[in-house]
Amino acid sequence: MTSADTSAAGYDAVKVGIVSVSDRASSGVYLDKGLPALKDWLVRALHNPLTFEERLIPDEQAHISVTLIELVDAGCSLVLTTGGTGPAPRDVTPEATLAVAHKEMPGFGEQMRQISLKFVPTAILSRQVAVIRGNSLILNLPGQPKAIAETLEGLKNEAGESVVPGIFAAVPYCIDLIGGPYLETRSDVCQAFRPKNAVRTPK
Repeated sequence: MTSADTSAAGYDAVKVGIVSVSDRASSGVYLDKGLPALKDWLVRALHNPLTFEERLIPDEQAHISVTLIELVDAGCSLVLTTGGTGPAPRDVTPEATLAVAHKEMPGFGEQMRQISLKFVPTAILSRQVAVIRGNSLILNLPGQPKAIAETLEGLKNEAGESVVPGIFAAVPYCIDLIGGPYLETRSDVCQAFRPKNAVRTPK
């Protein structure tokens, strides 16, 4: 477990589970880049003080499911996975995620593919899903650090204006609705959307 000091007095503390799914990285064949990419983006995007529960695990469906349950049970309001979402035989992260779901949230996966399609036609091969388990939101993300940031943050033009919304714009309100902490985003990275009656000022 690691903590990130974001100098965030007055904001809700948030525990986040981050999981990198890779046979080769988990066995030491190469250095995992997924976990650092997830942490870097979240620290940049959120005002909240963050505590991370990190896991680097192989592409084993049962192991992935058990890990997700452990992170939810440990109090992670948000769990992000990276890797294992393609069509290859060992890509089983979506199946493992759906196996622990209480509710499926298909809009997240649809938007992730829309973002990736701006770059490559093979984005239609990605199978990322999002689910709710208890009071936690679980999101499958792509495996490459650049794609992780694009998916979460969305696409902007040269003036810095949003062209395609990233999925994280909807994450804080989703977590509100399932009884989690109040996430405050940094508008220069990602502007969260909430209905006016759901917006609060920092404590």
